[in-house]
This record gives sequence, structure tokens and C-alpha cells, in this order.
Amino acid sequence: MLNRFAPLVPLALVTLLFGCASHTPVSQQQPAQQTQVSAKNQSSAVYQEELATEKELAEFSDSKPYQLPVLADSILERGMSLIGTRYRFGGTSEAGFDCSGFIGYLFREEAGMNLPRSTREMINVKAPLVARNNLKPGDLLFFSTNGRGRVSHAGIYLGDDQFIHSSSRRSGGVRVDSLGDSYWSKTFIEAKRALAMAPTVVTARK
Repeated sequence: MLNRFAPLVPLALVTLLFGCASHTPVSQQQPAQQTQVSAKNQSSAVYQEELATEKELAEFSDSKPYQLPVLADSILERGMSLIGTRYRFGGTSEAGFDCSGFIGYLFREEAGMNLPRSTREMINVKAPLVARNNLKPGDLLFFSTNGRGRVSHAGIYLGDDQFIHSSSRRSGGVRVDSLGDSYWSKTFIEAKRALAMAPTVVTARK
């Protein structure tokens, strides 16, 4: 199945992402001036982190076919068709996505599921935890890319140690990366099988 996705995947996948726009909301209880300063500092930090961690990734491999459950198949096929869609802070549509916006869009459109909007909320959904050695296509992957141990990015597992996500403006938005890459392996926190919560009527859809 992955063979038919291969032409959509860039052979050379360059750079890494730092942080998903949606995961760092500023408290509404902060004074306006403090909020503005915090937002500016955060934006500057994210930009510097992106520059500091840019590196070349291994090219995507499609040599190991795997079977996808019906819903995962639908979600991932739609996701692969969106490769190259630009990264957009707070984006939840094909005009541009941030990481959680991309996941939420696919699960809503293809599985009829309304996931939480931010990564910090999404990681807390009541779905089964999945060990890294038992990942299946469609599982949600969570990362801590800001060095603070808190979730700050998310993607969807494709299979063969690959995942799709909306990265950053510098790295081209929606793209495929390797979970086996040292950076992603180091920042990986946990995985959840959100599709286990899918409505039965949607699961049975063909």
C-alpha cells in the first residue's frame, strides 16, 4: 500500500521541527503587556531552536509493505495527499496546519472523531498507550521538542518507523520523517491508539 504513496514523498527530507504552535497557549490571566513579551520571547526561542537543530534526514523507504486497518488507511492516504501543505500557526485546514491542527483535521474528516485542539490536551485523551515496539499505522506519536520534558509536538505513525506530521515553515509543512532518526527518537515521549475511540459506525465504513 505504501508503494502508491511513494511518489508523494520527497526523496530528500531536510530539517527538523521545534514545537507546534498550538501547544503553548499564554494564560488569559496574564497582563496584556506580559503576554506580548512572553509571545515574542517564545517565537524567538522557537526560531533559534529550529536553526540550531537543522540537519539532513535519511530518505524515506517504502520497501517494507504493511497492512493498514480501514480507518488508518483512510487517514494516512488523506494525509499523504497533503504532503507539502504549508505550516501555519494555529492552522486547522488545507490552507495550512500546525501539528495538532493537522491531526485533528484528518481524524475529524476521515474518522468522524473530534480530538482536543492542542498537543497538551491531545496527549491526555483516554486512549490505550502503545509501546514503541508495538506501534501500528494510525497511532498518535508525541514528542518533547523544547527540552523541557513536556509534550510540544505530535504526528501520526505510518509504519516502517515513519510518521507524518505538520512540521515547521522552515521544513516545508506537512512531511514524512523517520522515528528512528536520532532527534525524533530522543524526543519521543509516548504513543496512543486514538483510533480505539472511533465510533463503531465509522469503523465499519468501507
